Amino acid sequence: MRGPNYWSIKHPKIIVLKLDLEDLQNTHTDEIPNLAQRLLRLFPGLHKHRSYVGTEGGFVRLLNEGTSLSKVVQHIALELQTVAGMDSGYGRRYATDQPGVDIVVFSYQQERAGEYAAHAAVRITEALVRGERVSVVQDVARLHQIREDEYFGPSTEAIVREAVNRNIPYIQNKEMGLIQLGFGVHQKRIQAAMTSNTSCFAVENAGDKNQTKLILEEAGIPVPLGRIVKTSRELEHAIDELDYPIVTKPLYGNQGKGASINLHTWKEALKGFTEAQRFSEEVMVEQFIQGYDYRLLVIDGKFTAAARRTPALVVGDGKSTIRQLINQVNKDPRRGVGHEKALTHIKVDKITRGILRERGLTLQAVLPAGEVLHLKTTANLSTGGTATDVTDLVHPYNVLMAERIAGIIGLDICGIDVIASDIAIPLPEARGAVIEVNAAPGLRMHISPTEGLPRNVAEPIINMLFPFGCPSRIPIVAITGTNGKTTTTRLSAHILNFKGHKVGYTTTDGIYIQGKRVVKGDTTGAYSSEFVLKDPTVNYAVLECARGGMLRTGLAFRQCDIGVVMNVSEDHLGLGDIHTVEDMARVKAVIPKIVCSQGYAVLNADDELVYEMSHGLRCKIALFSLDEENPRIMAHIAKGGLAAVYEAGFISIFKNTYKIRVDRVADIPLTFGGKAKFNIYNVLAATLVAYISHLEINEIRTALRTFIPSPETTPGRMNLFRLPKAEVLIDYAHNIASMQAISDFIKHTDASPKIGIIAGIGDRRDEDVKQVGRLAAEVFDEIIIRQDKDLRGRNGEEINHLLKEGIYMVKPELEPKEINQETRALAYALEYAPEGSFIALFSEDIPEAVKLVENFRVIQHREAKSEQ
Repeated sequence: MRGPNYWSIKHPKIIVLKLDLEDLQNTHTDEIPNLAQRLLRLFPGLHKHRSYVGTEGGFVRLLNEGTSLSKVVQHIALELQTVAGMDSGYGRRYATDQPGVDIVVFSYQQERAGEYAAHAAVRITEALVRGERVSVVQDVARLHQIREDEYFGPSTEAIVREAVNRNIPYIQNKEMGLIQLGFGVHQKRIQAAMTSNTSCFAVENAGDKNQTKLILEEAGIPVPLGRIVKTSRELEHAIDELDYPIVTKPLYGNQGKGASINLHTWKEALKGFTEAQRFSEEVMVEQFIQGYDYRLLVIDGKFTAAARRTPALVVGDGKSTIRQLINQVNKDPRRGVGHEKALTHIKVDKITRGILRERGLTLQAVLPAGEVLHLKTTANLSTGGTATDVTDLVHPYNVLMAERIAGIIGLDICGIDVIASDIAIPLPEARGAVIEVNAAPGLRMHISPTEGLPRNVAEPIINMLFPFGCPSRIPIVAITGTNGKTTTTRLSAHILNFKGHKVGYTTTDGIYIQGKRVVKGDTTGAYSSEFVLKDPTVNYAVLECARGGMLRTGLAFRQCDIGVVMNVSEDHLGLGDIHTVEDMARVKAVIPKIVCSQGYAVLNADDELVYEMSHGLRCKIALFSLDEENPRIMAHIAKGGLAAVYEAGFISIFKNTYKIRVDRVADIPLTFGGKAKFNIYNVLAATLVAYISHLEINEIRTALRTFIPSPETTPGRMNLFRLPKAEVLIDYAHNIASMQAISDFIKHTDASPKIGIIAGIGDRRDEDVKQVGRLAAEVFDEIIIRQDKDLRGRNGEEINHLLKEGIYMVKPELEPKEINQETRALAYALEYAPEGSFIALFSEDIPEAVKLVENFRVIQHREAKSEQ
């Protein structure tokens, strides 16, 4: 799960593991010899796990008293991640209605790490139960690697955390390494410490070290003398001019890659030149400036922080080897793998071995007491270096210089590398120089310095991108329910578009941006919602949220402004461990639970399960009903609540003791003159969405009247065609409740005979398929049974048999015709239906069905004209 979901609203990032305990279903932890002791030896951190007891040591107590092995899997999965530097503390275990099958839920920081931890936890638990020897070293190492691969870095993390603290939403694009802050038209993007405001021109300048030096030199900024070389002969000439010691670094590079400093001999210089050319053909050769390595950070034109950086080093004690000294340094609890902690482990790599060779040392050598040995040529934290905050020591001259440099280069976030004997002295007086300007400076040294005061440098970045008072979110309307979601979504989007909003919305037939379909298909899941929220032209989102998406990955947004629940009925039961209509209601209830405190949950007061969702919500509530005397409505408005009701032939809004009539139902095309009762529900819900969104009553009225149901505006929803000899209704109705609603409409239609083209769905329960047959027999004089292209795991003959069983329960004498292909079944009905017939197709392929009917209508019109 990647967002609010059926299992948890508060903890959106969770793994949901369905676990079959098989023959161990009745085995508890206290029945397995030494299980607790062996488990705690593997994971000492489990002593701190609270479990449901709520106090430290609660899980250990459960282990000793006896608990399910599912609980062991849950806690191992959490602790594996924590040991690998990804603190994860939320977990639950739920029994299912299948004996021995449990649902284990636990949180994660990195998705792939959570998945790996799930499999590893099961494997480790099985091995412990069997009494096998278990090692978790490789699992922890693998999780470390996944974390480094997936982690978006300390700079990005700091900015994102600050954004979350400001209630600014974010979307991660892993493929592009980008983070989007804010939604729709208000979005900004970051890539580490580079933002969508960062000038491409400035980045080009900063990336070309020679260009940077020329620009700074012209502005009176102290820079070291240097030359660009491509060959060893050019290197030799440069050294003759500059003299030793020198620095070599790639002309186009970052993070200190390929840089070598304080080179005193031709051998060292040639080696440094070769190393630099691994990253850039052109190499910058500069005078080596003696002093400390400082990083000055400027954000939005203002000096923000400074740090003194020191390369990874060890200090001799006269008895320990260099390797032992490195191991001692790495035991510092602040050090970890990669960016796991404030500091990084020192690795013995090619650079380290080269330094040792040049000094005639090996890792087994013992350094004299007090002797300092630098193990790297650069002071980067990622190679084990350390940082000391010196923000408060920087001389005002150097502060101004840093701000001038950021402005001269043109960077909104600018890291300036300075070498000086003392940053508290003006740089010219300290005989220092500006070595480099960075367009995407690392923030780790400022956020988590080894010594000194941590600086929240992410705050000024967020303040720059989103000044206080500037919005970062767009209004989100989330709509769910068993039936009516798509029509309500389309109608709401139409009304908001009428107001002038640039609406993006998702439906079962595609994603629409400002009225244009940009993606085709069933787009009611998290990916589709995210697609809309990522669109830079959208300032209002109306998102249809279906059961499948909420169970598969959760929602793409943590909160919405308006959450609509149309109804809950028996559909898709038995799928995704949702077996009862009450379970289904808990799935749909995710939407009202995530409505923000000033937003509205719009709920159907005529539906018991939907109305019950109003209890315990932290947001405002608006109800809708077809019955103005509904006691729930009356009680709600008596308390000053908001409601929309169908009363005396009108759509009306009840607010406090006032009644605001919006329009006559008969004048709203979507209701088909008031005969389509189910569409009145859709109109009521959309009217509340519009009213809550501050539309005037006359605007709502006009928008409702201009929403004409058709295959274009409501594809697959009550698409009615009048042909010369018959009427044809095409609808996507695919469950009992929607078929019941359509049947009620057809019963009030004056036509004869009434012909129904129906199909059963393979992944529904037997009783559901039979019920489709029963409903069809109650309303149709003739029935044609077709089949879906995807039978969803069943045999077509079996599905048809169940449909017939349902039909015979109502009309034993009715013998349905079987035509498997949908278009052939429809073509047959159109060809042979008597004049005055009403044909209803419950369709799987709406576009093809509509095209066939349109073509048939043209043919019939031609025939009628020729007869005249």
